[in-house]
Amino acid sequence: MVHLVSVFLVLSLTLLHQGFSRPSRIRKVTSLQRDAASDEDDVKSQLEKLWQEVNSLKEISALQTVCLRGIKAHRKCYLIIEESKHYHEANEHCIAWGGTLATPRNIDENNDLRDYAKRSVPGTKEFWIGVTDIVKEGQYVDVNSMPISYFNWDKMKKQPTGSKRESCVVLSLAAQGKWHDEVCLGRKKYICEYPIP
Repeated sequence: MVHLVSVFLVLSLTLLHQGFSRPSRIRKVTSLQRDAASDEDDVKSQLEKLWQEVNSLKEISALQTVCLRGIKAHRKCYLIIEESKHYHEANEHCIAWGGTLATPRNIDENNDLRDYAKRSVPGTKEFWIGVTDIVKEGQYVDVNSMPISYFNWDKMKKQPTGSKRESCVVLSLAAQGKWHDEVCLGRKKYICEYPIP
């Protein structure tokens, strides 16, 4: 009988000991799994940051190429595109290359665009710029639908005309950089602008 009690006690203590030791093993495995998941998240985060840096470097490289081909002024690069397109095609082309149609924000920017256009494409008289009143007649906005506060209308030609057909704006070299509105489906050369980060 004593022998049975001894065996029972030994078995009970063994089972009791195994019962307590299992959770600690489970805790260790769970802790290791959490550490592995945390390490995996850190690696993913680092890879994401590297891709962002690579993409940023690509953008900077592309922008430097644009600036070398065009001009750099007012924390922007400007590039004249000599292929004639209608207004919407021109804007889409600028956007596809990371910019927009150029929008002069003051007399200095307008004069720089005028001078750059004269030097770059001497025979061309007009260029699309990023100003339009397509959405609401008489309310001129840039290509991002932001209101325009600077205008350089050709008052000698009574511009803008106010015609609903003429909703897109041209910078005219014949009028010394003054603007006039035209039908958006006309085909013209254009100037893209790219912000410098």
